[in-house]
Amino acid sequence: MSSLRMAAVAAPFDRDLEADFARISSLIDQARASGVRLLALPEACLGGYLANLDGGAAGPPALALDGPEIRRLAALAGDMVVTAGYCEDAGDRLYNSVVCVHGDGVLGNHRKVHQPLSEDATYWAGNEFAAFDTPVGRLGMMICYDKAFPEAARSLALDGAEIVVCVSAWPGSRTNAAADLTQDRWKRRFDLFDRARALENQIVWLSANQSGTFGDLRFVASAKVVDPGGEIVSDTGVREGLAVAEFDVRQALETARRSMSHLRDRRPEAYEDLAATRC
Repeated sequence: MSSLRMAAVAAPFDRDLEADFARISSLIDQARASGVRLLALPEACLGGYLANLDGGAAGPPALALDGPEIRRLAALAGDMVVTAGYCEDAGDRLYNSVVCVHGDGVLGNHRKVHQPLSEDATYWAGNEFAAFDTPVGRLGMMICYDKAFPEAARSLALDGAEIVVCVSAWPGSRTNAAADLTQDRWKRRFDLFDRARALENQIVWLSANQSGTFGDLRFVASAKVVDPGGEIVSDTGVREGLAVAEFDVRQALETARRSMSHLRDRRPEAYEDLAATRC
């Protein structure tokens, strides 16, 4: 077994795609200099997120999965595995997506399934969660609000994901906002979801997020790495930065699951109809 150095990013991004690429290039260089092999960039880091969540704002530039921007991202990644959020142009539909790239090209792509507030005014919803193999292990990906649904992370864990990367543009509360972001209730939820999803599935969890402000939104940053016991190993707090940690991932999973394995000890027959239940 061998250790893997990984990092999750908290940083600001906007509609200036060239400036976004310059920032991404700098972050990749910084991570590579620290020995990082897996780097998680935030949701919508290629072109910025929505300026508000009320359905009235223009969205980011639409990029094709097989287009020049994603090839450029892969070239920047080189020998690293990098995940990055973007607005996916799928012909007659746009998706809020996250791509995983390596110097060899695209390794995986996820379209955001769960849409908060009026996000569906801009994007179509994805319809699946699937893990995939990479040079650094088997990964799963999700975007922001996806992590509020336990079934999403559980699906990835059952598909063999050892590491789940969740990229976000998670803002502070829009009502009763806290002057101090560290006391913001939406930040507390962000952190709780990160820890709970790692612990209940006994997986390594990388959480990247936007920082700063864009349009009406003030992002909580709080990029972090969480171990399979739900403990935060590295965290940027509410500031821009890199949360860096190093694990022997398979050993960490084996240790967490040695006595009580949440995946092994499930009783699917007791809740097999759960997915079909409607509230």
